[in-house]
Amino acid sequence: MVKQKENKTVDDTTFRSGYIAIIGRPNVGKSTLLNSLLGEKVAIVSPKPQTTRNRITGIKTTARAQMVFLDTPGIHQANSLMNRRMVDVALQTLHEVDGLLWVLDAHERIGAQDERIAELLRGVTAPVYILLNKIDLVAKGKLLPLMQRCAEMLPGKEIVPVSALKGENIPLILELIERSLPPGPRYFPGDEITDQTERFLATEIIREKVFLLTREEIPYGVAVTIDEFTEKPEKTLIIIKATIHTERDSHKPILIGKRGSMLKEIGTQTRAELEALLGCKIFLELFIRVDRGWSQRPHTLTEMGL
Repeated sequence: MVKQKENKTVDDTTFRSGYIAIIGRPNVGKSTLLNSLLGEKVAIVSPKPQTTRNRITGIKTTARAQMVFLDTPGIHQANSLMNRRMVDVALQTLHEVDGLLWVLDAHERIGAQDERIAELLRGVTAPVYILLNKIDLVAKGKLLPLMQRCAEMLPGKEIVPVSALKGENIPLILELIERSLPPGPRYFPGDEITDQTERFLATEIIREKVFLLTREEIPYGVAVTIDEFTEKPEKTLIIIKATIHTERDSHKPILIGKRGSMLKEIGTQTRAELEALLGCKIFLELFIRVDRGWSQRPHTLTEMGL
């Protein structure tokens, strides 16, 4: 079960702790990196850009340090209200942390959005590490020019090629971060990996399954809200009723599928993952609601945590 946040100080001044933001363009592998750093899945992952909408917290505690990672929405040129709010979440994080991991996709060319992020990072006082991700997809000979370009954009910063998916150089990243953190307390219990609530994790996992199973058929305009979340301790059971919101009538039959097959599969995969994560039986009921323009309504976005 996900535990409540707990402040806990220690007398040992050699212990280090701090908050580290993971930033970058959409779809560069930030959430995969977070999961790899923790050795556990706390952030949903899909091939769709801008899957991460909120700031996700992941906690890594070692014998010498506690690293609190913040996975942020992708920084991009935002046009819609929802996307502008997502970018604001990421930008607000830059000056609130003790370190930053700037993730770039080594498989793609460095573009204007990357240059804009580099410009933002020049004004940051916390340590910045540049991570060239997805090196498992790139010939080693092509990495050197990328590293040189990164050094030109943000001089004096350590550049580390990584594969978040394969785990390559992840121990090195943890070592670098641990050494750079200031002395500090344990902000969370040592066995806690996230401060996200079980309700939030449920909405995220449902949304992930929608993205993965419907692929290109359902666009980005999907959201999930929890209508009921009831724990039955005596039966080691959690009852969850959730609504999948979509903006168009044409999306509803796709989400339901032939004779309900798609909705059933979304529910089956969600239930299996939640049971493994929370360690109890899950009764899950899903509903589909056409909610036109939900992503453009400020009060709806606020209700959904944006």
